[in-house]
Amino acid sequence: MSEQKLLGELREENGSGVVRVEDVYATGIDDLWSAITEPDRLARWIAQVSGDLRVGGEFDATFTSGWVGTGRIEVCAAPTLLRVRTQQPGEQATVMEAQLSPAAGGTRLVIEERGLPLAEYAGHGAGWQAHVEDLHAHIAGTASMDWMQRWRELSPAYVALVSR
Repeated sequence: MSEQKLLGELREENGSGVVRVEDVYATGIDDLWSAITEPDRLARWIAQVSGDLRVGGEFDATFTSGWVGTGRIEVCAAPTLLRVRTQQPGEQATVMEAQLSPAAGGTRLVIEERGLPLAEYAGHGAGWQAHVEDLHAHIAGTASMDWMQRWRELSPAYVALVSR
């Protein structure tokens, strides 16, 4: 396997796992905000979402990864900050936060997911990188890759981050 460029970092915080992925997208902040908040665009790279999509509102989501659950929008400060709390039935809730800022060459996107079980957060790191790579494809107008295949390729590198 060739050397992987990892876009993510993993850390432990208060007994749970945190995944942080960061990259710059060759588009303006308003376009990237649209890609991470509008249901029709979300469906093209990460998830089908439906429900009350405003602060305090609850929604249902089905991710390309196979994750299915509910969420609540906690913060929506367009076009720089989105925070949602998500949960699968029978699992602990996690908090996902997206921060956008201008950067050379486009817009920087930082995504953090907090509250992950320590046994699972390496897999979430690989998953988030696969998702943000699909976001790059969406922004560029090209086809997404096979999410599961990319997750499998990235997983060993993220597992190695945990064992350091």
